[in-house]
Order: sequence, then structure tokens, then C-alpha cells
Amino acid sequence: MEKPAHIAIVPSPGMGHLIPLVEFAKKLTAQHNLSATFIIPNEGPLSHSQCEFLDSLPNAINYTLLPPVNFDDLPQDTKIETRISLMVSRSVTALHATLSSMMADKNIVALFVDLFGTDAFDAAVELGVPRYLFFPAAAMTLSLCLHLPKLDQTVSCEYRDVPDPIQIPGCIPVHGRDLLDPLQDRSNDAYKRVLHNVKRYFMADGIVVNSFKGLESGAIEALQQVEPGKPPVYPVGPLIRSGSVQSNMGVNESSCLKWLDGQPSGSVLYICFGSGGSLSSEQLCELAM
Repeated sequence: MEKPAHIAIVPSPGMGHLIPLVEFAKKLTAQHNLSATFIIPNEGPLSHSQCEFLDSLPNAINYTLLPPVNFDDLPQDTKIETRISLMVSRSVTALHATLSSMMADKNIVALFVDLFGTDAFDAAVELGVPRYLFFPAAAMTLSLCLHLPKLDQTVSCEYRDVPDPIQIPGCIPVHGRDLLDPLQDRSNDAYKRVLHNVKRYFMADGIVVNSFKGLESGAIEALQQVEPGKPPVYPVGPLIRSGSVQSNMGVNESSCLKWLDGQPSGSVLYICFGSGGSLSSEQLCELAM
């Protein structure tokens, strides 16, 4: 009798990466009768909030920590994108050993990583495990990422110095100065790490993106166009965190939803800066106007 299906998931460090992956895992385990293990790279003890969150996982999902990596060789001004990417790449040997051990008693049917974790694909390839990318950000950002290798080859200057808006498949053109922060300095290792990872997106057997056609129809249609070497893209959003009725700020979410339901259709603009986003008071006022 074949063992039940089991998936391995390697999240990039940080709650902003962990939470959407956990919500995705909850959907998979609930709807497809499988179980999951989070294999977590780290650089030392997890935070209290991370431990509390992981300890609250449902029975079908468990986790294991890889040995911590050492960053003593990195300069003090190393950007977060470099640290996150290196945390995964320096954990590949330990990940291979962990996956190999798990395969002795589990039917590992897939390895999922997120946007900075593609070096983990090497372990999956060696062990013959199908590999998938979970992309927690917008489909527009994914379209930019898949287009980035071509941009890197065709644009010789910094993107912010390109005079015309940059074309992103399925999306409105964007000025180079408005692209993601790690793309603003092509000489920095953060840019090189982003480029390294997005090139490896094409190694995936499939890409799952936390969006949906009703929100980003143009980007998703472009992403799902069949092209040689491009993995199939599956929109599975929106993935919404389940469980808590109270937000971290003590605001009752149900009252927020009641307020939203009372607004005229199409009158509310939703803006999200992610778990690491922050604006000054001046910027917030400018945005509101």
C-alpha cells in the first residue's frame, strides 16, 4: 500500500514569508488529504512570535529546524535580500540530509520553496523530488521577476536611468525608478542574488502565486501563456490568515469588514506594503490625498 502523500516546504526567513506558506499548506492538507513538513533555515534561535506561530500548526503540518548558518563573514551593510538568499544556499547540504531522512518513511511528492529559496531546488533534483515555487507577492511582481533576466540582458544602464517606462508582460509600464528596491543598484550583491533566484524560477515544475484573475487579470493571463521553458503558473489567492479575530493592534476585524461592506461598490482602494513596509506620516498623508 502506497504511503500517504507528504510535501516538504522551505520558507525564506521572516514571518511575512512563513504565514502565507502556512496558509497555503493548510489549504493543501485540508483539500487533498496530505501532510506537510516545514524545513526552516535560520541563523539562530527563532523569535518568540515565530515559535508560538509554529507551535500552533494543525496536526497535519509539522516543522523542523535546520542547523543555523553563520554570517560572520558578511559586511555590516549586507542587504536583507542577500542574507535571506544566503541563508537558504548555505543550508542546502543540511536540507538534502533532512529530505533524504524523511524519504525513508514518507512519500515526499513535492518540495515547495518561496521567492528567495531556489537554491533548495538542487537538493530536490538530486533526490528526484518535484520542485515548485510558491510566490507570496502580486502576480505583477512575479511577471517582473520572470522578465528580469531579459531586462538584465537588454538594458545596459541602471533601470532608474531608463528614460521610458519599462514594459512588464501583462502589466502597465513602470518607470525604472519605481521598481523594487533591490533592483535599483545593479552593482550590489542584493541585485545579483535576486537575479540568481529569478533565473532559477524556470527550474520549477510549477509556480503557485497568491493572486487571482479578478484582481490581476492582465498579469495572470500573461503568466499563463505557454512559452518554451516557462513553468505553468497557478493562481491560488487570496490566501487569508485564519484563526485570530483580533489583529495585532487589538482592532476587531469583524468591525472593519462591516465598515467595508457599507461602502459603495468600487469606492475603496486596498493598499498593502507587506510585513516590512513602513511610511512616514508625510508619506501617509501624500498617499491619502
